[in-house]
Amino acid sequence: MTTPSLTADTIDSVELRRLMRDDPRLRILDVRTGGEFETVHIPGSYNVPLATLREHVADLADVEHPVVLVCQSGGRATQAQTSLIGAGKRAVHILDGGMSSWLADGGDVIRSSSERWAMDRQVRLTAGTITLVAILASAFVPKAKWIGAGVAGGLVFAAVSNTCAMASVLAKLPYNRGKGCDIAGVLDDLNRPEA
Repeated sequence: MTTPSLTADTIDSVELRRLMRDDPRLRILDVRTGGEFETVHIPGSYNVPLATLREHVADLADVEHPVVLVCQSGGRATQAQTSLIGAGKRAVHILDGGMSSWLADGGDVIRSSSERWAMDRQVRLTAGTITLVAILASAFVPKAKWIGAGVAGGLVFAAVSNTCAMASVLAKLPYNRGKGCDIAGVLDDLNRPEA
């Protein structure tokens, strides 16, 4: 059997479905939080949250199989790709639009009975709430407006740097952790000849 090659840094849902069907060596790494992964994920994917991936980047870069990275919309997958390429991994690609795109295109998923919000939605709620409270509080304490300005500045920095400090903090909440990542087990599975 000829192995299909991944030639682009970003692939769409149609290409991922084809690769899942045609290439038993393909590995899908979902870099969202454990809670997000437990709520909904692509069948056969492995959950390696971004922070865990960074801690074990050398081991993950040594996986010989081609890898597709998935997150909610692409930001965390892009960071994971940068880390893996920096550690020497070459066959590593991103699902364009992440889980949002996969779901919109009708991709197969495994869902849990509990519904957790995606991290980007949690960030929007938290940033919006802090800003709204700061604006309302500034009617009584004028300097409170600077809290809202700080949140706005943080969002601008998050967009420019493609990182998000607020998401990093929210990811540490028990609600978002899920079961946790058994990285040794994941690495064993990833290195098997066929998943």
